[in-house]
Amino acid sequence: MNKLSAKKKLIGMILLPAFFSGAVTAHVAVAAQDQSNSINQPEGYTSEGNAGQVWRSTYDLGNHCWRTGYWNDTMTTEECDGVPKEEKVAEAAPTPAPAPAPVAPPEKLTFSADALFDFDSAVLKPNGKIALDEFVRGLDGINFDVIVAVGHADRIGNPDYNQKLSVRRAESVKAYLMSRGIPESSIFTDGKGETQPVTGTACDGKSGQALRACLEPDRRVEVEVSGARRR
Repeated sequence: MNKLSAKKKLIGMILLPAFFSGAVTAHVAVAAQDQSNSINQPEGYTSEGNAGQVWRSTYDLGNHCWRTGYWNDTMTTEECDGVPKEEKVAEAAPTPAPAPAPVAPPEKLTFSADALFDFDSAVLKPNGKIALDEFVRGLDGINFDVIVAVGHADRIGNPDYNQKLSVRRAESVKAYLMSRGIPESSIFTDGKGETQPVTGTACDGKSGQALRACLEPDRRVEVEVSGARRR
């Protein structure tokens, strides 16, 4: 072997270990970098291996991170999506359903029995029909389910008779409402006789025509409508 060849061989032997030494050093540096990325790697995003850099899209100006199939809003990061995690989760929260509208209480109208009927009668007078016509026209603005007519009597006379009279008057109101187109299945009737007076003791000590006039509020037909007014 000549001196030139020996020199080249010697240089190769010296450089080769240095090359491998540098390669080992570079590998260690990459591994250290990957381990650091592993610690800070956002959850739910695609990366190179288990500890690599997070992949980013190059097809949009946002340069967003690639999401995995199991990504959800709770995994949002400011680095990958441009908004703080708490803000993104708040935006993704579903809008609560509006509270249901309160149910309107039933509407109750009280008709004086003396306005609807003659004394001790269950036959509707002309003015009584006019009053019920007004009531029916008022139903045009209501989606009603049930109409209940309840008859009441005063304490003059026999309680059993007054009970039956209050029922007959309620039935007369129902029959007229049906004649105006309200379905029979939507109307219910009842009679309370003299058991629910509204005059209290105001008429005590009166008699004859004075007592009869004083007890007029007790003679009545209450009509209650369950439904809601249309808006």
